[in-house]
Amino acid sequence: MSNTYKSAGVDKEEGYRTVDKIKSAVAETHNNNVLNNLGSFGAFYEIGGYKNPVLVSGTDGVGTKLKVALDTKNYASIGIDCFAMCANDIVCHGAKPLFFLDYLACGKLDADVAAEIVMGMVKACKDNECALIGGETAEMPGMYQPGDYDVAGFCVGIVEKDQVIDGSKIKKGDKIFALPSSGFHSNGFSLVRKIFPDFNEEFEGKPIHKTLLIPTKLYYQDIKKLMENVEISGIAHITGGGLIENLPRIVPEGLCASINESEIKVPSIMLELEKRGNIDRMEMHGTFNMGVGMTVVVDEQYVAKVLDLLPDAYEIGEIVEDARKIRFV
Repeated sequence: MSNTYKSAGVDKEEGYRTVDKIKSAVAETHNNNVLNNLGSFGAFYEIGGYKNPVLVSGTDGVGTKLKVALDTKNYASIGIDCFAMCANDIVCHGAKPLFFLDYLACGKLDADVAAEIVMGMVKACKDNECALIGGETAEMPGMYQPGDYDVAGFCVGIVEKDQVIDGSKIKKGDKIFALPSSGFHSNGFSLVRKIFPDFNEEFEGKPIHKTLLIPTKLYYQDIKKLMENVEISGIAHITGGGLIENLPRIVPEGLCASINESEIKVPSIMLELEKRGNIDRMEMHGTFNMGVGMTVVVDEQYVAKVLDLLPDAYEIGEIVEDARKIRFV
């Protein structure tokens, strides 16, 4: 019998079936700026209506949160996570997400699983007024075991050059607001899995994987609402490294984000992990978002406006003079 690609472990027909399952849903994310459909070698997106546009890009994956999804066969939220980790980063600079591309690698492709992951991306793209214009599915036997998947994405956004948010306008006296997270998002799961090895154990009346797999919150609509009504001095997406590593990235030299730690609303799942793992609170703040998915820095005059526009937001600190970029009080 002669060798074939399928005999080596790659089933092209399953790849075609994946495309058939997602093609119409992906097309629903397109707008008049998308100039071609799935199947081309490259994806085309036309830019118009900007005077001095700046493109802002971001790429990321889902990390070992994938292990929770794969072990429990719950794939619906993973695509949302992948998109959110990319899009939330570019939103920090005031950029509107334009288009997204994904990369899905596996040991043996299952069209149903792949389609479920991509459908999560479709949902997230729609929520963010973003087009899913392309992607790549790689079946790699020998590199991945059957049942294993890895997911990554790439998002491009746009902002007028004079509207770029980069933290340079942050000054003493500015207020720091927390935009709540939906949970762990997609960070720290190597430690999460160590402390919670049984994904089916009960937590607050349901299997713990239901809580662990809550998808990463999308912040574009909230930030868009703020940008239309107030002047934002800085935005930080609180991902791996928590507040300790991410908030200082936008704070100018000589200034410091002074955080009132007691004001932070820590989710119960994180308190349980902290207790069960006997983890120091500052280690928690340096690993997880601790309930703060994004921070927004504004002038004091906009405090009431922020609270009116985003009822879930709350103040956690202010900008002070200090050689340290961040401190907890």
